[in-house]
Amino acid sequence: RVRAKRDCSPNFGQLCVKGRFGLGFVDSPERLTVPLIRKNDKLQPATWEEALNLLAEKLNQYKGDCFAFLSSAKCTNEENYLAQKFSRLVMKTNNVDHCARLCHASTVSALALAFGSGAMTNSISELPDAGCIFVIGSNTTEQHPVIALKIKEAKRRGAKIIVANPRWIDLCKIADIWLRQTPGTDVPLVLEMCRVILEERLMDEEFIAQRTEGFEQFKNSLLQLSGDEAARITGISSDLIREAARTYARGNPSSIIYAMGITQHSHGVENIFALANLAMMTGNVGRPSSGINPLRGQNNVQGSCDMGALPNVLPAYQAVNNPDLRRKFEQAWSAAIPENPGLTVVEMMNAAHEGKIRAMYIMGENPVVSDPDSSHVIEALKSLEFLVVQDIFLSETAALADLVLPATSSLEKDGTFTNTERRVQRIREALHPVGQSRPDWMILCDLAARMGYKEQFSYDNPGQIMAEVARLAPSYGGISYDRLEKEGLQWPCPSPDHPGTQFLHKGQFTRGLGKFNVIEYRPSMELPDEEYPFILTTGRILCHYHTGTMTRKVNDLNILRGEERVEINPQDARDLGIEDGELVDVTSRRGRVRVKAKTTEKSPAGVVFMTFHFSETPTNVLTNPALDPIAKIPELKVCAVKLDKVRGG
Repeated sequence: RVRAKRDCSPNFGQLCVKGRFGLGFVDSPERLTVPLIRKNDKLQPATWEEALNLLAEKLNQYKGDCFAFLSSAKCTNEENYLAQKFSRLVMKTNNVDHCARLCHASTVSALALAFGSGAMTNSISELPDAGCIFVIGSNTTEQHPVIALKIKEAKRRGAKIIVANPRWIDLCKIADIWLRQTPGTDVPLVLEMCRVILEERLMDEEFIAQRTEGFEQFKNSLLQLSGDEAARITGISSDLIREAARTYARGNPSSIIYAMGITQHSHGVENIFALANLAMMTGNVGRPSSGINPLRGQNNVQGSCDMGALPNVLPAYQAVNNPDLRRKFEQAWSAAIPENPGLTVVEMMNAAHEGKIRAMYIMGENPVVSDPDSSHVIEALKSLEFLVVQDIFLSETAALADLVLPATSSLEKDGTFTNTERRVQRIREALHPVGQSRPDWMILCDLAARMGYKEQFSYDNPGQIMAEVARLAPSYGGISYDRLEKEGLQWPCPSPDHPGTQFLHKGQFTRGLGKFNVIEYRPSMELPDEEYPFILTTGRILCHYHTGTMTRKVNDLNILRGEERVEINPQDARDLGIEDGELVDVTSRRGRVRVKAKTTEKSPAGVVFMTFHFSETPTNVLTNPALDPIAKIPELKVCAVKLDKVRGG
C-alpha cells in the first residue's frame, strides 16, 4: 500500500491515481531480469560479465561525436549526473539529452533568457493564496492532480480562475473565464492581454522601471497590434480577452500555470516569452503566490535538467562552451571534456539516419513511442551499428537493441528526484531488485571502470554522487543526504546552512534585470488544408503515464482506459458519417493509424485529440518533427490530419 505523508510538502497526504494505484508494474512478469545479447537476430540471455565486457568493447570503438546517449527523467538525479559525466568524460561527446527535450526544453531556454533561471518560480503550497490563477496549456486535473487540488482550494478562497485551452478540461467547471483558443495561437492571445493592460494602464510601472529592461521596445511592439486581429487569429472575442487581461492584472497576486500545451510548439520559446512579459508587466514575479510555474512532464524532468543531461550545459546549467566553467569540471574529473554543444533528441535521430551517429546508449527512454514521426525514429535506430538499451521492460525501443541491460525501478534503489517546484527529495530502496537487475548508477560505474575510468566512477552509494554534485553545482551546494533525511529542499540552496528557496527572483532576477522580449506571432509549421482539414493535438490522460511502459502493465489502470481513442467533435463526426466507437483512419503527411472514434464536445470543431500512451496505436507516427529554433523541441501539439471512416469497421 502506498501513502503520502500528511505533514510533508508538497503533497500533504494527497496522491494521484498513478501514485496510489499504479505501482503494480513492479511485480509484472514482463520485467527484465537478466541481460540480453542479440545473437542470430534474437535477444538471448547472458551474464552481466558477458554483457558489460561486450558493451565496453563496442563503445571503445565509437568514442566522439559518432556516439549519443539518451538519459531519462525516470532516473534519479545521481544517475542523470553519471549519464552526462559518462558521455562527456568517457565517450568524449556532448551528445547527451533526454525526454525534457520533448516536454520542457522551451521552458529552460525561455525562462533562462528572460529571468536567468529556467525553472518554476514559486511553490505549489503558495497557490491557494493567489488572487488569480491563469492556467494555460495545462490539463492540470489529469496531468498534475495534486496541483489541481491546490487550484481548487484557491477558488474556494475566492481566487479568480482563467483557463486557456482549446479542449474542455475539468478546471473549466470552476473557471471564471474560459479562453478557447485555436491550437497554436497562444502568442497572439497573451500579447493581446498585454496590449489591453498597457491601454488601460493596469501595469506595475514601479516594478517595470526598477526590476526590468527592454520594456519600451516591447511597449512599441504592442502598439502595432490590433484587438480585432487577435480575435480573428485566436477565435476568441476581443471582449473576452479584455476581461481576462483585467482579471489577471488585478489578481494581486496572480500566478501563471502552464504545461506542454505551451511548450510543445515550433514557437514554444516565444509562447513562454509572452507569458514572462505578461508576468513582469504586472509585477507578478518575485513575490509569494505569483510567478510563472511550468508543470513538468515526468517526476524528474527538473532534476535531469539540473544534472546536465543536456547537450549544451553541464550540471546547474553551466554552459559547456564556457572555458572557465568547463575547466572546473575537468579539474574535478581529471580529464578534458569536449567544448562544442552536442545534438538534441530529434537531431540525434536525424544524424543516425544519415550515418553520422553510429552507436547509441538509451537509458530509460522509449523514443519509438515518445518521439515525433516515429517511423523515422525506427529507421534511424535500425541504421545504427550498435544500440544498447537499459530499462526495466523490453520496450518497443529495447526490442530493436543489440544489447539490453535490466535496470531497477525507483522503488528498488536509493537516490533523489527534484520535482516541479525545484524540491530535491530522497527516494529509498523499498523492495529488493527483481532478478539480476541493477540500479542505473551502478551499471554506469561498472562500465566506466571497464573502460579505464574506475577512479572517476568510484562510488559506494548515491550519497557520494550527490556530494560530488554539491561541490560542482552551485544551486545544489547545500544539499546532502543528511539534510534530506527529514524533508526535501528547494534549490537554490548554495550552502549547508541555507534553508532553500521557496520562490525565485525576490528583490532581483537571477540575471539581474528581467528582460522583456519582443515577439511576433508565427503560425504553426503545419496548418489544415483541403487534403488534411483537421488539427491533431496530443496529450495525456489521468490513468496512464507517457509511453505506457509502466502503467500499461497495471490491470487496474487498464480497466479505466485500455485503448486509444481519437476525440472528434460531434458535428465533425456527423459530417463524416462517423459514429461513436467506429474505427477511423487518422492520416497525416507522415503516416496513418487506425483507432476508435470518441465523439465529444471536449474537442472543438476542426480539432481532434489523441494520447501517445498506447504503442499498438502509435500516435507519434502522425506528429510533426518540426523544431523550435532555440529549444529544438518538436511540434507535438499541432499537425494536420484527415479522418476516414473504416468501411465495415
